[in-house]
Amino acid sequence: MRKLITFTALAAALTGIAPAPANASEPALRWGTCVTGPDDEQGRELEKAGAECTRLDVPLDYVAPHGREISLGLSRIKATGRRIGTLMVNTGGPGGQAVTDPPFVRDAMKDVGTRYDIVGMDPRFVGRSTPLDCGWPTGTWIRSAGLTRASFDRQVTFQRDLARRCADTNASVLPHVTTRNTARDMDAVRTALGEDKISYLGYSYGTYLGAVYHEMFPGRLDRFVLDSALDPDRYDNRLLKDALEANDQALEEWAAWTAAHDDRYHLGRTRTAVLATVRRLVRSASREPLRVGSYRIDDTLLPVILINLIADDRDPFRELLAEAVQTFEQASRHRPSTPPDGLRDILDTLTTSAESHYGSVQASILCGDVAVPRDPEVYWRDVRSTRRRSPILGPVVENVVPCAFWSSAPREVPTRITSDAPALIVNARGDTRTPLAGAQALHTRWPGSRMITLDASVHGVFGNYGDTCVDTLIIDYFRTGALPATDRTCPS
Repeated sequence: MRKLITFTALAAALTGIAPAPANASEPALRWGTCVTGPDDEQGRELEKAGAECTRLDVPLDYVAPHGREISLGLSRIKATGRRIGTLMVNTGGPGGQAVTDPPFVRDAMKDVGTRYDIVGMDPRFVGRSTPLDCGWPTGTWIRSAGLTRASFDRQVTFQRDLARRCADTNASVLPHVTTRNTARDMDAVRTALGEDKISYLGYSYGTYLGAVYHEMFPGRLDRFVLDSALDPDRYDNRLLKDALEANDQALEEWAAWTAAHDDRYHLGRTRTAVLATVRRLVRSASREPLRVGSYRIDDTLLPVILINLIADDRDPFRELLAEAVQTFEQASRHRPSTPPDGLRDILDTLTTSAESHYGSVQASILCGDVAVPRDPEVYWRDVRSTRRRSPILGPVVENVVPCAFWSSAPREVPTRITSDAPALIVNARGDTRTPLAGAQALHTRWPGSRMITLDASVHGVFGNYGDTCVDTLIIDYFRTGALPATDRTCPS
């Protein structure tokens, strides 16, 4: 994906932004404690793992580099073995922290992890970077349109309110909360580290960020791994639209598993019966919200909970979803019910303001990156059309989004991936967040890449799923810099 020099010059002329020179002098980065105060448990955990932290000031607007600045939070675990270089990490979101990632990545890389300085950069307005919080009553904008026109109309009101809150509190910064600016921040960090090149490990949205970085700053990446990869041409505000088929399939597989354990869960003795139970519960939640502890769960929330819990095919995750549906079944019969711990965390995100900052930044990035239809009727038509083939999950992936009401349009066009990249792309066959087809499309666009496919349903493979085949191939690549000779498929 190496970009032609003439195209780079054209991009700089159009945006008024010239890439930083690869041999720029190193500003001072004063690495020190990660603990910011007596209640900073995260900082203590980082230091316990051997990390050190610092901050880097960068322009809010790279078109006006001497104007307002924002701060980036950084963490690093330094190499203790024979050093290969610096590895930057982003585990996705958008809106997820990366400062917390170096300890996890060091462990996943085993002995090779000691040969890299592993750096996590919280993207602009995330985590330890300059914050952004729109004061939302929820930690996420993702909802189902529900079962009726009335529930969809309530979603229009809800999503419009989320957008208004962001405009009221953060209007001056919203146009600058974009993936392209985060890529510029990454290059500022590379320069501050004094590195001509960095290696990169990205997961999920982090794969899109990595592709954008390589396109904007060709020649600055050494070893390049994209795990659970997005197709950059399909990157959109309706994050799960292309993953609907995979989510429906995962729900059916979970239903078959649950039916095989009917003596424990009593949700149906066949896959069809379990799915019928789920549909009945969604209808019940539409008529009257289900009371689970202190929570109220209607037909716009229950399908989102399902999507959250079908992303992994391992037994503990399937057990949690079955327990959650058991809980909803009890609530539908007006019996006292208490959510299991894993479900409680999801309900807190959906129904309280505790994670408002996460949803605020995620929406701001998506709305700043890509323009979407502004007419709610477009979304309603899509909901009605998709519901015919996917009655439970279709109204989630097609629902109206806050970007339809956003106060500002994207200032830059989405990045087109035009040139090759010698990357290692990894994806699970049944990934419910970044479907296999997207990773395959990116692999086709980059003839110099290699692809590893895992026969499993999981999102985020390396260091997460525990597959020796995948992990060994990636670790060997980080050790040698040599891509596998051919594409590989690893059995689950």
